[in-house]
Amino acid sequence: MRIIVPDICGLGLSFEISGFRLLFALIATYMWFVTTLFSKEYLAHAKKKVRYYFFLAITYLATTALFVSADFYTTFIFFEIMSVASYICVIHDEKEKTLRAGGVYLAVAIIGGMVTLMGIFLLYHMFGTLTFEELRPLCLKMLGSGDADKIRNLFIAGGCILVGFGAKAGMFPLHIWLPMAHPVAPAPASALLSGIITKTGIFGLIVLTVYVFPASSVWGEVVVALGVVTMLLGGALAIFSVDLKRTLACSSMSQLGMIILGIGMTELLGEENTLAARGTLLHMVNHACLKLVLFMAAGVVVMNLHKLNLNEIRGYGRKKPFLKAVFLSGALGIAGVPLFNGYISKTLLHESIVEYIGILAEKGSPELTKYKLIEWLFLLTGAMTVAYMTKLFICVFVEKNVDADLQAKYDSKESYCTPLTAIVLGLSALVMPVFGTLSKITLDIIGDRAQGFLLAKELEHEIHYFSLENLTGGLISIVLGALIYLLFIRKVLIKDVEGRAEYLNLWPEKLDLLILFYEPLLMVIIPAVLGFICRCLDFVLDGLILFMRKTTHKQVVKKEHVPPKFYMSYIFGSIINRITAVAGFFAGEKVHRKKNYVLVLAGKKTLLDQTTKMVSASSAFSLMMFAIGIIAVVVYILVV
Repeated sequence: MRIIVPDICGLGLSFEISGFRLLFALIATYMWFVTTLFSKEYLAHAKKKVRYYFFLAITYLATTALFVSADFYTTFIFFEIMSVASYICVIHDEKEKTLRAGGVYLAVAIIGGMVTLMGIFLLYHMFGTLTFEELRPLCLKMLGSGDADKIRNLFIAGGCILVGFGAKAGMFPLHIWLPMAHPVAPAPASALLSGIITKTGIFGLIVLTVYVFPASSVWGEVVVALGVVTMLLGGALAIFSVDLKRTLACSSMSQLGMIILGIGMTELLGEENTLAARGTLLHMVNHACLKLVLFMAAGVVVMNLHKLNLNEIRGYGRKKPFLKAVFLSGALGIAGVPLFNGYISKTLLHESIVEYIGILAEKGSPELTKYKLIEWLFLLTGAMTVAYMTKLFICVFVEKNVDADLQAKYDSKESYCTPLTAIVLGLSALVMPVFGTLSKITLDIIGDRAQGFLLAKELEHEIHYFSLENLTGGLISIVLGALIYLLFIRKVLIKDVEGRAEYLNLWPEKLDLLILFYEPLLMVIIPAVLGFICRCLDFVLDGLILFMRKTTHKQVVKKEHVPPKFYMSYIFGSIINRITAVAGFFAGEKVHRKKNYVLVLAGKKTLLDQTTKMVSASSAFSLMMFAIGIIAVVVYILVV
C-alpha cells in the first residue's frame, strides 16, 4: 500500500507498507514498548524524565516512518529527525563524559547526513526521481550503458549516500560514535541504539545496494570489504574492552559488520542471492532481539551498582539465577550456539559465502582464495563473539569479586529489580530459544514474508539448519572461541595487580580513530587550511576594494575646493589658516601652509555622514560583485 503526502518539504513524502517495512516498524514498536516499561524502574530516580520520554517518542515516530519510507527524500528527512531526537536521549544525565560522547554522536550524524543529502541531490539530478522502485531500472540501464562518466557520477552519488547510512550502521571507519555513546547512554536508550536505530543505517545500505547498484560486482566488493573490516574490528575491540556496555557496543559493531557482509553477498550472488538475503534479514531481526535483552540485563547491573568496569561488577550475578539465565540466553544467541536464534541467521550468512565460493570454483576465478579467506574470517569473528561473551558471563555471573566484603554484599538476597522489570526481561529472553528451536514456524515465515524487499527468490528447497554440514561452521567458531578465551583472555588480558587478578584493557589508545585521525583532521588541519584560504581571500578582496576606491569608486575632492554647504568649516578654517600663517611669519618660517584647515574641518563634518556613505558604497560594491559572479556562472555553463 502506497501513501503519498504531497507538497511537504518541497518534494512531498511517500510511504509504502509492505512485508519488510512492516516487519521493522513492528520490531521498532515492540522494542520501544519493552524499553519504555524497563525505563520506569531504570529512571525512577533520574531527573528530566519528561524530556527523556518526549524525545524517546519523537525518535520512535521518526524511526517507524523511516522504515516505511518509499523514497530517499522521505528517508533522509526522518533519518535526520531521528538522529537529533535520539541525541537528547543519549545525553540524558548531562555529565561531561556523556556530553562529549553525545557531541561525537551528533557530529557524525549531522555530517554524515549532509554528505548523504549531497548524494541524494545528485541522484535526483541524474534521474529526476528518488523513489526506490523507479530508481532500480534507471540505474540498471545506466550501469549497463558503458558510459564511464555517468557511471562515475552514479558511484560518487552512491558513495555520498553510503557515508550517512554507513555511519549510523556503525560501519568502519565511521564507527567512532558507537563505542562512546553506548556506555554513557541510559541502558534502555542503548538497547534502542544498538537494536533498532543502527538498523536504519542498514535499511539505507540495503536500498542503496539493491535499488541503486543492482548487479554491480564492484559495489558488492566494496560492501563486502567494509563488512569484513567492521566485523573483525568490532570483535577485537570487544575482546579488549573491560567496560560492560562498551563490550556490548563493540559487539554490535561486529554483528552489524556481518550484516553488511551479507548485503555485499546479496549483490555478488545476483539471482542466486536467497541465502544471503534471508541471512541478512534474519540477522537484523535476531540482533535487535539479542541486544534488547543484553542491554536490559546490563541495565539491571548498572541501576543497582552504578558501575560498568568488569573488575568492579565482578561476581555481581553469582547468586542471581534469574538474571543469569536472562543474560545467558542473550549470550548464547549472539554467540551462534545451536538451538538459539543467532545460530540460524549466522548459518545462512556462512552458507551464502560457501555458495559464492562454489560459483567461483566452477568459473576458475582468481577471487576464489580471497573468499575462502573471508569465510574463515567470518568464522573467526564468530569465535571472537564466543570469547568475549564468555568473558562477560564468567566475570559477572561465575567469578568471585577480589573484595570479599563487596562479594558478600553482591550475594545478599535484596531485590535487584521490580516484578515488572522481571517480566519484561523474562519474556524478552524467551525469544532466543523459541526462534532457535522453532525456526520453521518463526524465522522462516519472517524470511518468506520480508525477503522480497531484497529482491530474493523463494527457497527452492528446505534448509536443514541442524545438518552436520551446517553444524560444522558453528562448532568451528565455538571451539576457536573457547581457545581464544583460554589462551588469550585468561593468559594475556587477566594479570595480577598488587596480588589481585584484574581484567586489563591493552588496546592502544593511539589506535582510536577519533584521536588518531578525526580530531586532528576536524579540529586542526581543516581549520588551519580554511583559515589560510580565508586570509588569502581577505588579502585579495582588500586589494580589490582598494583598487576600486582608487578607480571606479574614487572620491575626488579638490584641495582648494570646499563644497558650499560647509559654511562653518570655511569660516573657522580660514581664520585658523591666517593665524598659522602669521605665526609662521613671526617665527621666521616661510609662509607655507602644511595643512588647509578648511579641508580639515570639512573632513570632520564629513565623518558625521560616513555611515550613510559607507552603506551606499558597500551596496554598490556588492551589486558589482554579484554581477561578476553571475557572469562567471554563465561563462562556466557555456564552456563546460
